[in-house]
Amino acid sequence: MYPTRVLRMQPTRALMRPVPKEEHSAHTISQRLRTLKKIPPELIPLGIVLAVALSAAAWSMGSKLVTDKTLRLTKSNRSDTFK
Repeated sequence: MYPTRVLRMQPTRALMRPVPKEEHSAHTISQRLRTLKKIPPELIPLGIVLAVALSAAAWSMGSKLVTDKTLRLTKSNRSDTFK
């Protein structure tokens, strides 16, 4: 049979290049806020609708938890449930 060849351990081409820096690696808050200008104007109404819907859902759920007296919010004794 053939003798085994010595395996050459070489890094792949992807590992030979330097790692690219992140876009937001050391930016300040004001620099990050400037990137909000890159949002397309067509998405702003969608964001407003989503914000209103999420706040209405949170308000509805919170008011249900506060006002509903039949809702059990704490554990009850197990002995009471099996009688």
